[in-house]
Amino acid sequence: MSSTLSAIPALLLITLCYAALCAVSPLGTCRKCRGFGFQVRKNRRGRITRGRDCRRCRGYGKRVRVGRHLYNLASRVHRDGTR
Repeated sequence: MSSTLSAIPALLLITLCYAALCAVSPLGTCRKCRGFGFQVRKNRRGRITRGRDCRRCRGYGKRVRVGRHLYNLASRVHRDGTR
């Protein structure tokens, strides 16, 4: 019983920290291209060259965080509902 009572404030703290992170920095690095914006490839000689643009981030290297995406959806629903 006491472990669940101590877990609730910890989860609340983690949630608030993530919400603050999404407010301060809404964009995170793309996990597929690791922020480069393109795939790293090797040519025939073994040298590293630039590949195609990343499909997930469209070559920007940044993506909208999940928390910020949920906030954008909620604010859009609220705005559309109050018009």
